[in-house]
Amino acid sequence: MTWPVGELDEVRRLRALAASFPGVLLEEAVLPSTFEDVWAVLGDPERGFPGLVPDVRTLRVTERHGERMRAAVRGRSGLRGRFDMVLRPGWCLMQSRFLVFGMGAVAAGDGTRFAYMAALRVPGARVLGPPVRRLLGPLILRRFVRRFTPEA
Repeated sequence: MTWPVGELDEVRRLRALAASFPGVLLEEAVLPSTFEDVWAVLGDPERGFPGLVPDVRTLRVTERHGERMRAAVRGRSGLRGRFDMVLRPGWCLMQSRFLVFGMGAVAAGDGTRFAYMAALRVPGARVLGPPVRRLLGPLILRRFVRRFTPEA
Protein backbone atom coordinates (compact mmCIF):
# COMPACT_ATOMS: atom_id res chain seq x y z
CA MET A 1 0.00 0.00 0.00
CA THR A 2 1.26 3.45 -0.89
CA TRP A 3 0.54 6.42 1.34
CA PRO A 4 -0.36 9.74 -0.25
CA VAL A 5 2.30 12.40 0.02
CA GLY A 6 1.39 16.03 0.54
CA GLU A 7 3.91 18.53 -0.74
CA LEU A 8 4.03 22.03 0.71
CA ASP A 9 5.70 24.90 -1.06
CA GLU A 10 7.81 27.27 1.05
CA VAL A 11 4.98 29.76 1.70
CA ARG A 12 2.59 27.02 2.83
CA ARG A 13 5.33 25.50 4.97
CA LEU A 14 5.84 28.89 6.67
CA ARG A 15 2.08 29.16 7.29
CA ALA A 16 2.08 25.73 8.93
CA LEU A 17 5.03 26.68 11.13
CA ALA A 18 3.43 30.02 12.06
CA ALA A 19 0.33 28.19 13.29
CA SER A 20 2.41 26.67 16.09
CA PHE A 21 3.35 30.03 17.67
CA PRO A 22 1.02 32.09 19.84
CA GLY A 23 0.66 35.73 18.81
CA VAL A 24 2.59 35.23 15.56
CA LEU A 25 2.92 37.96 12.94
CA LEU A 26 2.37 36.44 9.49
CA GLU A 27 1.99 38.57 6.37
CA GLU A 28 1.77 37.53 2.73
CA ALA A 29 1.87 39.35 -0.60
CA VAL A 30 2.75 38.86 -4.23
CA LEU A 31 5.91 40.86 -4.92
CA PRO A 32 6.11 42.35 -8.42
CA SER A 33 9.61 40.92 -9.11
CA THR A 34 10.73 37.52 -10.28
CA PHE A 35 11.71 34.87 -7.76
CA GLU A 36 15.31 35.10 -8.98
CA ASP A 37 15.44 38.86 -8.32
CA VAL A 38 13.82 38.52 -4.89
CA TRP A 39 16.05 35.67 -3.81
CA ALA A 40 19.19 37.41 -5.06
CA VAL A 41 18.57 39.88 -2.21
CA LEU A 42 17.05 37.62 0.44
CA GLY A 43 19.52 34.80 -0.21
CA ASP A 44 22.34 37.13 0.93
CA PRO A 45 21.29 37.95 4.49
CA GLU A 46 24.40 39.98 5.38
CA ARG A 47 23.60 42.53 2.67
CA GLY A 48 19.89 41.93 2.08
CA PHE A 49 18.39 41.98 5.58
CA PRO A 50 19.69 45.27 7.04
CA GLY A 51 17.23 48.02 6.14
CA LEU A 52 14.66 45.53 4.92
CA VAL A 53 13.98 43.45 8.01
CA PRO A 54 12.80 45.73 10.83
CA ASP A 55 15.35 46.57 13.51
CA VAL A 56 18.21 44.70 11.76
CA ARG A 57 21.16 47.05 11.58
CA THR A 58 23.76 44.35 10.87
CA LEU A 59 23.75 40.62 10.34
CA ARG A 60 27.02 38.71 10.26
CA VAL A 61 27.18 35.00 9.48
CA THR A 62 29.60 33.48 12.00
CA GLU A 63 29.38 29.80 11.01
CA ARG A 64 28.22 28.06 7.86
CA HIS A 65 27.58 24.37 7.25
CA GLY A 66 25.73 24.05 3.97
CA GLU A 67 22.27 25.56 4.40
CA ARG A 68 22.67 25.77 8.20
CA MET A 69 24.29 28.85 9.68
CA ARG A 70 24.77 30.87 12.81
CA ALA A 71 24.50 34.63 12.71
CA ALA A 72 25.11 37.56 15.02
CA VAL A 73 22.45 40.23 14.62
CA ARG A 74 22.54 43.79 15.94
CA GLY A 75 19.39 45.84 15.94
CA ARG A 76 18.85 49.54 15.47
CA SER A 77 17.40 49.58 18.99
CA GLY A 78 20.69 48.27 20.40
CA LEU A 79 19.49 44.70 20.95
CA ARG A 80 21.82 41.88 19.97
CA GLY A 81 21.13 38.23 19.33
CA ARG A 82 22.66 35.02 18.08
CA PHE A 83 20.48 33.17 15.63
CA ASP A 84 20.52 29.65 14.24
CA MET A 85 19.54 29.83 10.58
CA VAL A 86 18.43 27.60 7.75
CA LEU A 87 18.75 29.33 4.38
CA ARG A 88 18.00 27.78 1.02
CA PRO A 89 16.31 29.09 -2.12
CA GLY A 90 12.85 30.29 -1.14
CA TRP A 91 13.24 29.55 2.58
CA CYS A 92 14.79 31.34 5.53
CA LEU A 93 14.20 30.40 9.14
CA MET A 94 16.05 32.09 11.99
CA GLN A 95 15.63 31.52 15.69
CA SER A 96 17.22 32.93 18.79
CA ARG A 97 16.39 32.46 22.41
CA PHE A 98 13.62 35.06 22.22
CA LEU A 99 12.57 35.36 18.56
CA VAL A 100 11.66 33.21 15.57
CA PHE A 101 11.70 34.81 12.15
CA GLY A 102 11.03 33.29 8.75
CA MET A 103 10.43 34.01 5.09
CA GLY A 104 9.08 31.85 2.32
CA ALA A 105 9.02 32.67 -1.38
CA VAL A 106 7.82 30.87 -4.50
CA ALA A 107 7.53 31.92 -8.13
CA ALA A 108 4.05 33.13 -9.08
CA GLY A 109 3.90 33.95 -12.78
CA ASP A 110 5.96 37.12 -13.31
CA GLY A 111 6.01 37.82 -9.56
CA THR A 112 6.88 36.08 -6.32
CA ARG A 113 4.46 34.90 -3.66
CA PHE A 114 6.11 35.92 -0.39
CA ALA A 115 5.38 35.35 3.30
CA TYR A 116 7.04 36.89 6.35
CA MET A 117 6.70 35.52 9.89
CA ALA A 118 7.93 36.75 13.27
CA ALA A 119 7.08 35.40 16.70
CA LEU A 120 8.29 36.14 20.19
CA ARG A 121 9.39 33.18 22.30
CA VAL A 122 8.60 34.81 25.64
CA PRO A 123 5.80 34.60 28.18
CA GLY A 124 2.99 36.90 27.15
CA ALA A 125 3.52 36.46 23.40
CA ARG A 126 -0.14 35.54 22.98
CA VAL A 127 -1.17 38.89 24.51
CA LEU A 128 1.47 40.98 22.71
CA GLY A 129 0.82 39.39 19.33
CA PRO A 130 -2.42 41.07 18.21
CA PRO A 131 -1.28 44.70 18.71
CA VAL A 132 2.11 43.92 17.17
CA ARG A 133 0.41 42.28 14.16
CA ARG A 134 -1.91 45.25 13.62
CA LEU A 135 0.86 47.85 13.92
CA LEU A 136 3.89 46.18 12.38
CA GLY A 137 2.49 43.65 9.93
CA PRO A 138 1.39 46.06 7.19
CA LEU A 139 4.46 48.26 7.72
CA ILE A 140 6.85 45.36 7.31
CA LEU A 141 5.07 44.05 4.24
CA ARG A 142 5.15 47.51 2.61
CA ARG A 143 8.97 47.52 2.95
CA PHE A 144 9.23 44.29 1.00
CA VAL A 145 6.74 45.36 -1.66
CA ARG A 146 8.53 48.74 -2.11
CA ARG A 147 11.96 47.09 -2.28
CA PHE A 148 10.87 44.66 -4.99
CA THR A 149 8.73 46.96 -7.10
CA PRO A 150 10.64 47.85 -10.28
CA GLU A 151 10.91 51.58 -10.87
CA ALA A 152 9.02 52.82 -13.89
